Amino acid sequence: MKTTEFSSSSSSPSDRRIGALLRHLTAGTDADRVSSVFASPTSGVTGGSVFAHLVQAPEDPILGVTVAYNKDPSPVKLNLGVGAYRTEEGKPLVLNVVRKAEQQLVNDRSRIKEYLPIVGLGEFNKLSAKLILGVDSPAIRENRVTTVECLSGTGSLRVGGEFLARHYHQKTIYIPQPTWGNHPKIFTLAGLSVKTYRYYDPSTRGLNFQGLLEDLGAAPQGSIVLLHACAHNPTGVDPTLEQWEQIRKLMRSKGLMPFFDSAYQGFASGSLDTDAKPIRMFVADGGELLVAQSYAKNMGLYGERVGALSIVCKAADVAGRVESQLKLVIRPMYSNPPIHGASIVAVILRDRNLFNEWTLELKAMADRIISMRKQLFEALRARGTPGDWTHIIKQIGMFTFTGLNPAQVSYMTKEYHIYMTSDGRISMAGLSSKTVPHLADAIHAVVTKAL
Repeated sequence: MKTTEFSSSSSSPSDRRIGALLRHLTAGTDADRVSSVFASPTSGVTGGSVFAHLVQAPEDPILGVTVAYNKDPSPVKLNLGVGAYRTEEGKPLVLNVVRKAEQQLVNDRSRIKEYLPIVGLGEFNKLSAKLILGVDSPAIRENRVTTVECLSGTGSLRVGGEFLARHYHQKTIYIPQPTWGNHPKIFTLAGLSVKTYRYYDPSTRGLNFQGLLEDLGAAPQGSIVLLHACAHNPTGVDPTLEQWEQIRKLMRSKGLMPFFDSAYQGFASGSLDTDAKPIRMFVADGGELLVAQSYAKNMGLYGERVGALSIVCKAADVAGRVESQLKLVIRPMYSNPPIHGASIVAVILRDRNLFNEWTLELKAMADRIISMRKQLFEALRARGTPGDWTHIIKQIGMFTFTGLNPAQVSYMTKEYHIYMTSDGRISMAGLSSKTVPHLADAIHAVVTKAL
């Protein structure tokens, strides 16, 4: 089984985090720079800054795309790297239902700004669990779920990862190859050893299902497995429900621990329930699992940093003890979460009219992205662009894995001022009917040019 290992599982979580941080600091440096990292802390006191030995860190490969885009003066520049929804006019969108919820909060003079409990806003936690697991979930009914408010999806993953590093008997997590670039960093610094399982097949631009089954089948008993609940990032390739069932059976037979990352519920298909089906399949069998939720995409609350971590247990008393230990993870990390974003979500989820309005706005966003996929595919077909581009309309969610290589991406940036990550991932939400022809022209040019 082909795996990529990021850290050792033989030491304590603290040692692994420190080791990972040192490797991060020294990665890609020459010998002189490496040695300078370990210079005496007081070596610069008399001659300058004690931090003078630091090297310039590289830009984040995803966020760095926007940095480069912002520096480009071209009037035709196009940013397809950002993982945020844009309107047909290319503008950020604040949902109408979010503005209504915020106005309710502003008008409520009884609201205060006191600290939340360590686990966050209680109403938000209960409503979030119902949204992802289902209002009729047996796990919720039997009090086998503990949910804590976290700092969006990233914070939920980090809290869950550190909890597992402290209390779960297996310290290795398997993540799909490829996956969101932040996943290996989050779990490594949380104290877990990170390995990969096959997921994407470049030859078909689809799922390497056989490779996935083989790698998970060869994983040690009890290993943790990260699963994208829907709209896999960066590929946009999801298993079918029949394939999910095979994955579930395999994982349960080997005692593998599912850790779902749900960043796009309702944003992929336009249906909250459809996008949650894989998670609910695992919950229905009575086994244990973790789910990280984010409201960045589906409510447009990117900057509010609001999310939740739910852990489904086999018994209510266990869930209670799990929550007590999650508090010990959160308290020294950020003490307690912010109140505003969670309050917005709670207002929307508890009010039937606002909830229904949200589902309509959510479907409108999903439908626009689906429309962009169709328009891009038709534009490439109209140009007679070499190759099979049906994967554009087969993939789902915010991103499309185009199949373009780094040299082609670089050419498109230089010649057409189109910005994307070097792996060829584009954000369909960054496209509009006006910019599709420009992108299609660039793709056509680069695939007919020998690079």
